Amino acid sequence: MHFELENTDPESKARVGKLHTDHGVIETPIFMPVGTVGSVKGVHQTELERDVKAQIILGNTYHLYLRPGLEVIEGAGGLHQFINWQKPILTDSGGYQVYSLSGARKIKEEGVTFQSHVDGSYHEFTPERAIDIQRTIGADIIMAFDECTPYPCDYEYAKRSMHMTHRWLKRCFNQMERTEPKYGYEQALFPIVQGSTYKDLRKESAETIASHNAIGNAIGGLSVGEPAEELYAATDLVCSILPEDKPRYLMGVGTPANILECIALGVDMFDCVLPSRNARHGMLYTSEGIINIKNLKWEKDFTPLDPNGTSFVDSTYTKAYLRHLVRTKEYLGIQIATLHNLSFYLWLVGEARKQIKQGTFVSWKNKMVPKLSNRL
Repeated sequence: MHFELENTDPESKARVGKLHTDHGVIETPIFMPVGTVGSVKGVHQTELERDVKAQIILGNTYHLYLRPGLEVIEGAGGLHQFINWQKPILTDSGGYQVYSLSGARKIKEEGVTFQSHVDGSYHEFTPERAIDIQRTIGADIIMAFDECTPYPCDYEYAKRSMHMTHRWLKRCFNQMERTEPKYGYEQALFPIVQGSTYKDLRKESAETIASHNAIGNAIGGLSVGEPAEELYAATDLVCSILPEDKPRYLMGVGTPANILECIALGVDMFDCVLPSRNARHGMLYTSEGIINIKNLKWEKDFTPLDPNGTSFVDSTYTKAYLRHLVRTKEYLGIQIATLHNLSFYLWLVGEARKQIKQGTFVSWKNKMVPKLSNRL
């Protein structure tokens, strides 16, 4: 696995690259649809590849560990075979889900003990266990086990947590060296920068992560409630430290505007549940702004979902028809909305790649960002 840097934007830190994996090449900047339990909700894998143009999807270690369980996944020959997806997969380490279980987990130096949201049973994730689980799941890119701190976060807590994450990272790398991939293809471990929104901690963490010379690096602990200005400041600082010849993955971000601003700061990879989650509530992302398809104003609007054709469904379905489906709670409505939003996100990063190559990214971004947050 290796990263090939192809173009850099003359007016920003935006870049175009290719991440080569055993399951295919990922063109960056890229957005990864979130397939929490082995599926992107309501979307067939064939649609993800053919229509959405997804190049890589994300799986969730915590959820897959609980259901269907490692025995089933290993019996199938790994997650790629189990879900019939032959392009790259990235798995998180379970650290964020453990963070979200604040009332049902205990963090200590050895690892984290938590209570399952499914049946109340108790489990323990250690750095070593997180690596072993991800080896069994079989993702191409696996994440180091870390603690995601909340926002706001006390400075001393953020500092202690960051240092523990760094100690856990050494144990993750040691476990990677002691073990082998189970399914005959390479797996790469990405370490994660932490440090909350404190500049000195972010700087220290980024320098520590960079020193491990991993194939790629991730930026965690953001998009947890902090203002956008804090998100951008922390991302800018970290990207200025992480090596230029390695892909940078900003975890859990974000809105279309967030993605364009962070591409300008040097980020290559993104994931977020917003396009699929908000689709289930009738919220559509378009190149002109955000649509609540439930609103009465769309009842007799027989135009495409996005007039600029950013989604493959734009030539097939109208706003009026989708509103009808969503209002009558037809499952097809949620499916169309999800396909549209994911297609739009993949269009957005694809257009960003094109603009960077042309040297017009900044002017294009500055025109797009105000429109992307506009409520139509």
